[in-house]
Amino acid sequence: MKKEKLIIIAAPSGSGKTTIVKELLSLEELNLGFSISLTTRVKRDNEINGKDYHFVSVSDFKEKIRNNDFIEWEEVYKNVYYGTTKSEIKRLNIEEKNIVFDMDVVGGLNVKTQFPNTSISIFIKPPGLIELKRRLINRKTESQKSIEFRIDKATKELEYSDKYDFVIINDNLELAIKEIKEIIYQFIKTQ
Repeated sequence: MKKEKLIIIAAPSGSGKTTIVKELLSLEELNLGFSISLTTRVKRDNEINGKDYHFVSVSDFKEKIRNNDFIEWEEVYKNVYYGTTKSEIKRLNIEEKNIVFDMDVVGGLNVKTQFPNTSISIFIKPPGLIELKRRLINRKTESQKSIEFRIDKATKELEYSDKYDFVIINDNLELAIKEIKEIIYQFIKTQ
């Protein structure tokens, strides 16, 4: 079976990666399939189980860890786990899709390490921490304490940007999408 290309889109929370990924998925010429992660976090009102994430309990997630079902997983916040299952990659390979991941920063590096020859990693950088905080507040999905925690985490995550193949500053969404589309297009046309 032909292995499709892996496109890793990672960023601190609030940087716009999910919006960018949704736009990229609408571009038929890229032949992208979305890798649906498992998470133990609470589902937001606008999210659909099985489309945005597979929402599971902490005990179910830990059972999958024990069964070695993940290619990568991480406890991003206390008792809030995210992970990519082997079965999800297999599903998208069967569909012969190039696989796009919407990931946290460390998870993205873990996937890149496991698939160095068939993956490309793109780090979405916010224009600054003040703008990032404004975006998180405007989401209206986080408490003040959660926002402060995410900003602190983002400060640390920004230090990983140089470990990615490309860094795109998302200060203009349309331009960022255009740049990322071109990077992906060139990547999937090579090799």
